[in-house]
Amino acid sequence: MKIIHVAGTKGKGSTCTFAESILRCYGLRTGLFTSPHLIDVRERFRLNGIEISQEKFVNYFWCCFHKLKEKTSNEVPMPTYFCFLALLAFKIFTTEQVDVVILEVGLGGRFDATNVIQKPVVCGISSLGYDHMEILGYTLAEIAAEKAGIFKSGVPAFTVAQPDEAMRVLNEKASKLEVVEPLDSSQRLGLQGEHQYLNAGLAVALCSTFLKEIGIEDKNGLDQTNGLPEKFISGLSNAYLMGRAMIVPDSELPEEIVYYLDGAHSPESMEACAIWFSKQIKQNQERNQKRSEQILLFNCMSVRDPSLLLPRLRSKCIDQGVDFKRAVFVPNVSVYNQVGSSTNVGTRVESMSWQFGLQRIWESLARGEAKSNSKSDSKGKEEEKSFVFSSLPVAVDWLRDNARQSKQVRFQVLVTGSLHLVGDLLRFIKK
Repeated sequence: MKIIHVAGTKGKGSTCTFAESILRCYGLRTGLFTSPHLIDVRERFRLNGIEISQEKFVNYFWCCFHKLKEKTSNEVPMPTYFCFLALLAFKIFTTEQVDVVILEVGLGGRFDATNVIQKPVVCGISSLGYDHMEILGYTLAEIAAEKAGIFKSGVPAFTVAQPDEAMRVLNEKASKLEVVEPLDSSQRLGLQGEHQYLNAGLAVALCSTFLKEIGIEDKNGLDQTNGLPEKFISGLSNAYLMGRAMIVPDSELPEEIVYYLDGAHSPESMEACAIWFSKQIKQNQERNQKRSEQILLFNCMSVRDPSLLLPRLRSKCIDQGVDFKRAVFVPNVSVYNQVGSSTNVGTRVESMSWQFGLQRIWESLARGEAKSNSKSDSKGKEEEKSFVFSSLPVAVDWLRDNARQSKQVRFQVLVTGSLHLVGDLLRFIKK
């Protein structure tokens, strides 16, 4: 298989999506493997830009499962979940005879299941930052070394501008590494957010190299000084990735509630999310006479540090002139609790301890701002409120009840902190 292999902390999924869309515009039959999925596991496997059909997925799944099961023993057990999905991707793309596979690393790079490949056509490393530190290391140098594990001798590699500590390691590990610039912001992109111009620039470099390697385009045809080729422009503008910078009206109250969905879950991506959200709010205020109120709907996985995420999100929004009037914290997995015995209630309260911790961090940030800003003590300012709900459906019902009571106000709800939370919301409001 001809493979483009991409690792990174932030933006690797977007980079892969841009690359797939560009190469499809060249008439190539594409296979895209990304993670995680939001609603259906089939989202991870795209053929020509469309997630694999249920019928094909089921057939490939059982084919792989049964063959592996025949070989397993106590010494050699079944592969883990992500290893199995990576193997399934290789099976699907080989059998479907795709022209190019765009392969997103699951975690890290060096020991990732996707790194079984020996000779990709080109490799890319998107922006690096602090994430999965308990596995990848607690310094940028350690993290960069793990990501650089996808580099192969003689295979061209590209990256975006990185902190010096990380860049030194990448240069040491690569046989040939080029740093790419962000695309010009005048270029229309299918994925929203200023940070996407960085990911798009990396995707353009990867695709340019791939097309030259397989002989479709020569160097002159991809000379960016004369502007991007039309097929690149089309691919970039039509790229689509669920859960990143999405704007979705509520299914019951589309005029009163609009969800702004972004699966940001690292400090750096929180800032990028805040900038995108704030920009959307300002543009909406210019177009819409209806008064708006910004609400945060948040959760993050317990492996994240919310004391790093929430302050970055809040301060960047405030810098951009956006204040959240209310904040709501829910668990990722929607739990439908029935009224029952006191035992059930106790279990529910215990399971919500993480969400109450998030609420305490948020309220602490609000109190700190109130002390440092004398205007916050004025009686005219509306008090900021925060809530914890036992499930996402309960939170959505609460939003809808409030929206029905305040018909002159549009609720603009930022849903972030976890791709799982974004997926849960999409699944729920589309019912």
